Amino acid sequence: MTALLESILRGLGVGSVYALLALGFVIIYKSMRVISFAQPAFMLTGAVLVTYLSPPLGFYVAVPLAALLTGALALGTERVAIRPMVGRPVFTVAIITLGIDIAVRVVVNGWIGLNVRQTGDPWGLKTWKIAGLLVERRHAAMLVAATVLVAGLFAFFRYTRMGLAMRATSYDQEAALAQGVSVGAVFGLSWFLAGALASVAGTFVAVGPGVTESLWIVALTALPVIILGGLDSLPGAVIGGLVVGIVQEVTATYQGHLDFLGGNVSVITPYIVMLVVLLVKPYGLFGTREVERV
Repeated sequence: MTALLESILRGLGVGSVYALLALGFVIIYKSMRVISFAQPAFMLTGAVLVTYLSPPLGFYVAVPLAALLTGALALGTERVAIRPMVGRPVFTVAIITLGIDIAVRVVVNGWIGLNVRQTGDPWGLKTWKIAGLLVERRHAAMLVAATVLVAGLFAFFRYTRMGLAMRATSYDQEAALAQGVSVGAVFGLSWFLAGALASVAGTFVAVGPGVTESLWIVALTALPVIILGGLDSLPGAVIGGLVVGIVQEVTATYQGHLDFLGGNVSVITPYIVMLVVLLVKPYGLFGTREVERV
């Protein structure tokens, strides 16, 4: 029972990072109706920036500053590479984002070097013992940071003028334009927010293990998360991230009992969960069902 509870707590921490990554995917999809495959690159960029900014400025200053810089990079990328493609087929834009991801990662990898870079976080792999359960401090920090960011993001969408504009654009771009909403500004802000969220997620993934060139692979787990929760659902991204994180960690804890499936079955559990959900709900748990009349 103790092992199960500890794995659930680990899953909440890991799942909160998946949720932040998934939110970035969903925000861009809701505004532009395209999946941005550049998120892994922004995630890696943010983590690398923290490794350089943390020694002189401290971890707590480096993280938000790296998020702002990564968001600015994402905004510039949208302006230069994506904005001219508005109105083109969605598949074409998606392929361009894939090219952006590769290009940015190649440049960022040059700043990593041969050694593992550390984020300078104050937790590392240290643990607390709470009610007889071992809780890694980094997982608690992940969950707290994600909770604050998600609450702030939801409040932004609900109570601010720009948040309302983004919600209107996600429903109908032409109607939003008719009401005076700057759809271009919405596109840019969606990329900025997605880049900033990816930066924070990448930093927390690197807490403890450090930053390597393979860090970006973690972002691929966000794809089954957004399919699970629903491509256009922000709450679905959060819930899907937590569910996938818990399932993955619980599976990793007990995969010794599943030797016939191999030693790394936990790696594929997000995709198995996604397939099972899609068989029942093709639009995800909270996705909007599209109805076409012929």
